Amino acid sequence: MRGVVPSARGRTECRSCGEELHPLIDLGVSPLCESFLSEEQANCGEIFYPLDVKLCHECCLAQIGEFVAPTDIFAEYAYFSSYSQAWLDHASDYCATAIKRFDLNRDSFVLEIASNDGYLLRNFVERSIPCLGIEPAVNVARAAQAIGVQTRIAFFGKELARELAANGQRADLIIGNNVLAQVPDLNDFVAGLRHALKDNGVLTLEFPHLGRLIAENQFDTIYHEHFSYFTLMSVERVFKRHGLRAFDVEQLWTHGGSLRVHACRAEATHTEADGVHEVRTLERRARLNDPMTFVGFSRRVAETKWKLLELLICCKRQGARVVGYGAPGKGNTLLNYCGIRTDLIDFTVDRNPYKHGRMLPGSRIPVLPPERLDSARPDYVLILPWNLREEIMQQLGHVRSWDGRFIVPIPEPVIL
Repeated sequence: MRGVVPSARGRTECRSCGEELHPLIDLGVSPLCESFLSEEQANCGEIFYPLDVKLCHECCLAQIGEFVAPTDIFAEYAYFSSYSQAWLDHASDYCATAIKRFDLNRDSFVLEIASNDGYLLRNFVERSIPCLGIEPAVNVARAAQAIGVQTRIAFFGKELARELAANGQRADLIIGNNVLAQVPDLNDFVAGLRHALKDNGVLTLEFPHLGRLIAENQFDTIYHEHFSYFTLMSVERVFKRHGLRAFDVEQLWTHGGSLRVHACRAEATHTEADGVHEVRTLERRARLNDPMTFVGFSRRVAETKWKLLELLICCKRQGARVVGYGAPGKGNTLLNYCGIRTDLIDFTVDRNPYKHGRMLPGSRIPVLPPERLDSARPDYVLILPWNLREEIMQQLGHVRSWDGRFIVPIPEPVIL
């Protein structure tokens, strides 16, 4: 059973600037990508929501509608950051650099928005630097609290920011990793950032880069949790509207290619670094301010779907066994858009115990512990978190001992 909730709605106006939206890509319908099914839910229906992306021709912000309230998505969340060593290392490196660059110490205050299971803030706790996490998902917030990371269970916005400021909790450093995309009321959120920031404080935001998404066919990073898909240009527009400015930008490997934007209040003293000019130039050369740049993306996505299905069907016809590795949100977009079910993939494995014994939303593919990979000895392993393929292939190097091979689906399917 599947259907669309009557109150679900798309968008006709840009959530950033209010201008008219135009079609970009339609990925059909899909359930919430982190709504894993328990054994008790196996015989129940699921709700599928439109995954229809539109583009603002004024600020080139790609976006989907609010088909689901954030409280429905994030009340209980299946993603725990601490299960990826590469992500832990990324967070540790960031914290060490930020502490040195911004001279953070025991008299500083660090605020992280969408702090997940404390994977990042624990680095500040270990150095006795005061910090607070804001995390709406109760289950992952409890995990952070259990390791000594002070965490408030709430959604961040202007109202909460004003409360923090009134309580003397304006921040020297605000961190927002992969949260900006998950905000439906973008202007309220960014306005809150200014309120919560000290006069000369620093804000860093990491988010997947729309330019890389389009250029490298990363359509599976589109899902209902991600309301918006940004360029530096689109971020700077909303910053300007709320009295913020970017003073540095880093290009990162994370999530297939992300930006880390350093920002401050417009009147702060931070000097603009070369990184801002470099990314602005990159985006202009890629014509990311021209809606015509995005023409043809939908066709490339469809081609990837057809190629992946052809590859998997060929493997199955030859009698090969195919299993998955990982159960990320992007994997569920991929599987549901392509119509891949247990006839093509027997099961997937994941390091997160929360997902064990459950089924992937939509596809109903079982999620098992990693040990089941060794006992099954599959011919092919489909790597669903392809952005971590190097880490995963290193972890699973022993798969080659039984002549197993890996399939990476994005930017187009390839056997390694």
